[in-house]
Amino acid sequence: MAEEKIKKIVLAYSGGLDTSIIIPWLKENYEGAEVVCVCTDVGQNDDLSGLEEKAKKSGASKLYVMDIRKEFVSDFLFPLLRSGAQYEGKYLLGTSIARPLQAKCQVEVALKENADAVAHGCTGKGNDQVRFELTYKALAPHLKVIAPWRIWDITSREQAIDYAQKHGIPLGNISKKNIYSRDCNIWHMSHEGGDIEDPANRPQESLFMLTKSPKDAPDGETPVTVDFEQSVPVALNGKKMEPVELLTELNRIGKENGIGRHDVIETRVVGMKSRGIYETPGGTILYAALKELEMMTMDSETLAMKQTLAIKYAQLVYGGKWFSSIRKGIDAFMAEICQFTTGSVTLALYKGNIIVAARKSPYSLYLKDLASFGESTYDHKDATGFINLYGLSTGVTAMIHKNISKETGQIKKIKTEGSFHEK
Repeated sequence: MAEEKIKKIVLAYSGGLDTSIIIPWLKENYEGAEVVCVCTDVGQNDDLSGLEEKAKKSGASKLYVMDIRKEFVSDFLFPLLRSGAQYEGKYLLGTSIARPLQAKCQVEVALKENADAVAHGCTGKGNDQVRFELTYKALAPHLKVIAPWRIWDITSREQAIDYAQKHGIPLGNISKKNIYSRDCNIWHMSHEGGDIEDPANRPQESLFMLTKSPKDAPDGETPVTVDFEQSVPVALNGKKMEPVELLTELNRIGKENGIGRHDVIETRVVGMKSRGIYETPGGTILYAALKELEMMTMDSETLAMKQTLAIKYAQLVYGGKWFSSIRKGIDAFMAEICQFTTGSVTLALYKGNIIVAARKSPYSLYLKDLASFGESTYDHKDATGFINLYGLSTGVTAMIHKNISKETGQIKKIKTEGSFHEK
């Protein structure tokens, strides 16, 4: 099948169905090629202890296991949080944001191993193929890319399971009855496939793995306070924490209170609509808290521009353009405007709901003296001149339109004296 002689291939490996069957497939179709696997720990909570044995039994020569949780949270998730990005206003980008980092690690191993090619297990109709391959192009464009799902004759997960069984590859809890495709990291878990491919089907409670049903959550409110420094979460309920520890604890709190379930019909990069069920307990809490702090510490024009750029940021992350100049430029803007996004927000969690309880910041733009309906230093007379100027264009437009002759279509002579000012 291969036109060029490929001696070594580095495969992004999870130990799941797709990447497990790719190892023997590569050995069959690229004769004599060595397959090196890379597994990245992004907080998926999988038992990785037996992964090396499984990879080697499937035909791999070596497995790299890389714990990148700290880098993932600090350098990818927290900038994502700061941006406020939500793809199509709903998806918190849990899978999207992990792929560039995972592909970066894969490229680093490929360069270290002097490999000829990199391979991934993404399907030809999904988003992840774009995210992996744009990272390859950005960091090591000379590497050949092998995408088996775009080449082989396997067309469904059922056929992939048959292939695995024929080659003696252990499947764990994967079966034709348990057909959900899941992706998990410290930020979220996604669920696709099976009965939820029909948008008319409500997800079964057994689908959810990171969150309790709101019906089973505590009957009382759970308060949680998040402290931020320049938009970065630094403490939880008054206790300073490292990024991974903080997010892990927020995930636990969110889980117990049924926080972070998102049922999304989204537009894939390739154009088709798809449905995903996402659980993002800690991330949902952080988004809610930071939004409240920003509304207290940012002026209206800055906040509006941030919200506008958040849409573009989400599109870039979703579309795999993390390693792009525009993403880096937007992040520089976000860092600049978030210099004063420091303070604490207290939320009350109750059966899937997030209720704002308190906000505090040394840089708050909310001045009680000005905003109060009681006695204030604000001079109400100042509003007269402001409204005259603010409404000038509105008044001019109305006057011109009102004085157009119905007979001739021409503007009548207008007297402007006293027209725009109160007497």
